[in-house]
Amino acid sequence: MDESAVAKFFLKEKPTIVICAAAKVGGIQANNDYPVQFLLDNLRIQNNVIRSASDSGVRKLLFLGSSCIYPKFAPQPIPETALLSGPLEPTNEAYAIAKIAGIKLCQAYCREYGANFISAMPTNLYGPNDNFDLETSHVLAALIRKAHEARMRNDQRLIVWGTGKPRREFLHVDDLASACLLLLEKYDSPDIVNVGYGEDISIRELAELICEVLGFDGELAWDTSKPDGTPRKLLDVSKLRALGWKPAISLRDGIARTYQWFRANCL
Repeated sequence: MDESAVAKFFLKEKPTIVICAAAKVGGIQANNDYPVQFLLDNLRIQNNVIRSASDSGVRKLLFLGSSCIYPKFAPQPIPETALLSGPLEPTNEAYAIAKIAGIKLCQAYCREYGANFISAMPTNLYGPNDNFDLETSHVLAALIRKAHEARMRNDQRLIVWGTGKPRREFLHVDDLASACLLLLEKYDSPDIVNVGYGEDISIRELAELICEVLGFDGELAWDTSKPDGTPRKLLDVSKLRALGWKPAISLRDGIARTYQWFRANCL
């Protein structure tokens, strides 16, 4: 977020390839409670990195956006052409607007300066080194922590936010990494490209799967006073699949791996 420090870093290190993954992120609650920080911090981060990449002559930049950029009621699965075709989900509007600005800045550098700056839109991510803080984490990591703690306490029930009806798509970070590498090698268009698993699951089904993998056999209770967010977010990944990429890690296996990492590093 420090423009001068970023510029000095680029001048000193002289990178040829840049992947801009830095961002202020969080779940529904954090996005809803701190829109100013989510908008300002993310604008600062991406503006500084993208500008310094151009000024220092970076050969190629990959900007990571988010599936949050798409309208709340976008067609399912969501094609890249749905961008800016309708109103955003209010609970994460600030974050989405910042990411859209990053996409447009990359496209502007392509058009005005001929820069090879590309943008990928990942779906919901999870895996090792995730944030498991219950105040700021995303749903899968939060459910892993909740289910683990409920099992350790021998609780009879686990409280989950919302109704359980919204559907979400989840991609392991190792699969995202392989997609990023492929895009750096084979994709040179300023048009955005989705990165997703290709299948979705309801929050209720996700909670049940996590409880099964972790061995928690209590019942689920739903706190319907909490927001659900967007009803469904499944990405159309046909463009990426056409380049020869597909995910390698199933959701069940990915949850098991993530829980193993959580137990080794967060307890």
